[in-house]
Amino acid sequence: MDVYTDGACSGNPGPGGWAWVAADGRHDSGGEADSTNQRMELTAVLRAIEANEGELHIYSDSTYVVNCFNDRWYDGWLKRDWKNSQKKPVANRDLWEPLIGVYLGRESEITFSWVKGHSGVAGNEEADRLAVAEVERLREAVAAEAGHAGGGAGGPKAPWPVEQAIVVTGAREIDADQTEELVDAVSGLDSANDIVISGLRLGAELAGAEAARVAGVPIAVVLPYPDPVKVWSTSDRARFDAVVAAAHWVVTLDGDPAKPGPSIKARNAWMLDAAVGAIVVGDEKLADDAEQTGLGVIVI
Repeated sequence: MDVYTDGACSGNPGPGGWAWVAADGRHDSGGEADSTNQRMELTAVLRAIEANEGELHIYSDSTYVVNCFNDRWYDGWLKRDWKNSQKKPVANRDLWEPLIGVYLGRESEITFSWVKGHSGVAGNEEADRLAVAEVERLREAVAAEAGHAGGGAGGPKAPWPVEQAIVVTGAREIDADQTEELVDAVSGLDSANDIVISGLRLGAELAGAEAARVAGVPIAVVLPYPDPVKVWSTSDRARFDAVVAAAHWVVTLDGDPAKPGPSIKARNAWMLDAAVGAIVVGDEKLADDAEQTGLGVIVI
């Protein structure tokens, strides 16, 4: 039985929805008032397995889910007593543990494939529609409880497919070896299926975005406020402008330029919530933040 699963979230964290759709037309969906996109993707798969007996081939547009099973991430988690490679607690363990438990009990029956979201695949499109409908239902309930209609949570929604996005971030000063490793990591991404998110600060972020531009990987730029580079040198601003001109998406948040520290912190959190993975160069704190958000992290 082919089963398509999907999760959606408004605000990430915010109102979330999950859904699964089977090839025979059966389906189910639900939601949580305060969730994340990754938690909804996991819930959709867990509910699909629980509801369907026999052999299942699960199609998900979440690499976070599919890679865990196809690359057997869970082997390391179980061996390290639910610690990741950085010896930190595995994010979303409360969902991963029952999901991996039920999968291991039926391992010979269940297989996974990644499917590109919003690409016209009927089962994926229907699962997405049902999950988004759950999000809207919850948003309307929250708005009604607050005494007004409409509205959303947590600023603008990412305009790119979150399940394909990799944040490139890190230190403002990186050495030649780190730059070489960063360029190699970005060049190894799939230009057809991956997206690089960058805030374009000097150092790792701008270098990573430039590497993505050369490699032909789509770029999403996230700025903390308008014109964050007005004090940059002419040459550095030219680099910034070239990447912005080549970007597929540009999101400008409503941070306060008079308070750059908190604005950059909010921008970092927003970017991590809009991705499934991160490449972090020379910044242990950012790497830890990405791990705690549940992202797969490459540390340079």
